[in-house]
Amino acid sequence: MPEPAPLPERRPEPDIGSGGPWWRPWLRSITRGSLGVALGFGFAVALAVSPMFVTSFGELLARTLFIAFVLLLAFVAVQQLPDRRLPRWMPRWAVSLVAIAVAAPLATMIVYVVSVRGDVAELFGNEARLRGLLIISVIALCLGMLIALGAQLRQREAESRAQALRFELERSRLERQAVDAQLSLLQAQIQPHFLFNTLANVQALVESGSPRASAVLKSLIDYLRASMPRLQGGPVTLGDEAQLVRAYLQLMQMRMPDRLDWHVGIEPEALARPFPALALLTLVENAVHHGIDPSVQGGQIEVGGRLEPGTLRLWVQDSGVGLNPMSQPGTGLRNLRARLAALHGPAASVTLSEVSPHGVRCEIVLPVS
Repeated sequence: MPEPAPLPERRPEPDIGSGGPWWRPWLRSITRGSLGVALGFGFAVALAVSPMFVTSFGELLARTLFIAFVLLLAFVAVQQLPDRRLPRWMPRWAVSLVAIAVAAPLATMIVYVVSVRGDVAELFGNEARLRGLLIISVIALCLGMLIALGAQLRQREAESRAQALRFELERSRLERQAVDAQLSLLQAQIQPHFLFNTLANVQALVESGSPRASAVLKSLIDYLRASMPRLQGGPVTLGDEAQLVRAYLQLMQMRMPDRLDWHVGIEPEALARPFPALALLTLVENAVHHGIDPSVQGGQIEVGGRLEPGTLRLWVQDSGVGLNPMSQPGTGLRNLRARLAALHGPAASVTLSEVSPHGVRCEIVLPVS
C-alpha cells in the first residue's frame, strides 16, 4: 500500500527559549527585498507629502523611513508568530492588517513626539503639526495595508507553488513505484514457458533410452546457468542476453534437429551495453513458436545487432511461415513494448515486417546515451 502524501508543511515555530535573543529570528526573516520595499515606501511618501510641509525634505524622509521600518517589523513579527499564538477565529493575513493598523499611527505619533522633544502639549496645541500627523498616519496606514496584502498574496502563491511541487514529487515517486511493480509483473509474464515441456522431453528420452537425453539435459543446464543473473536480479548486459539466446536455440535445435538452423551474430562493441532482461529472448521465442514450428520444412533463425549513432539496433529474422494477417500480436510482444516504453520512453520501438519470400523480421531499437 503506497504511503500517504505528506501534509502541507506548517510554518516553523521560532525556538524562543533555546538560547539567543527572542528577536533574532525576526531580524533573520527580513530580506533584502523587504528592506528595499521599506526604503521605497519611505522615500515615496516623503516625496509625495513634501510640498505640503514646511519641514525640510531630509527630516521628512527620516520620519517616513522610521515609520516604514516600524511597519516592516510589525509585519515580520506577525509572520514569525507560531500558529498556536494566533487567534483561532482570525487568519494570519487579518492579524497582519491589524498590526499595520496599530503600528502606523503609533509610529507616526512617536516621530512627532520626538520632534517636539516630548512636549505633548505643544504637539496637540499646534494645528499644523496635528494635521501633518493625521496626513502621514493615513498615508502610512493605507499604503502599509496595501503592501502587506500584496506581500501576503505573494507568500500564499509561493506556498501554493511549493505545495504543488511537493505533491508533484510525491506523485512522481508513486508513479515510479507503479512502473517498477508493472515491470516486475511484465518480466514475470515473459519468463520462458518451455521449461516444463523440455523437462517432459528429457523424461521421455530417458525412459526410452535415447542417447539424445544427455545432450538435451546439458543444453538445459546451460540455459539455466545463463538465466541465473536474471533470477538473482543482477544487472544484465546484451552479452548475457546473447548467451541465454544461444542456450535456448540449442535446446530448440535438440527438439527439432532437422527443422531448425540458427545463427547469432552481434557486434562485439554492443555486447557490453546494459539491456532489458529477456527482451531479445522474447523475439526468438516468437520466431520459433510462430515461424519455425508451424512450417513443415522448418527454417532458419538469424539474430543480429549493432550500434548505430545514438541507437542500439537488434533484430531476429526467421524463414518460417511469415505473418498471419488475421492474427493479433501476442502477450509477449505487448508486454515487451510496454517494458521498453516504461524504461526508455517513445524513443524505444519494436517493429515487425515481412521477409521475402516468406518469414518475419522483428527489430528492437533502443536509445543509447
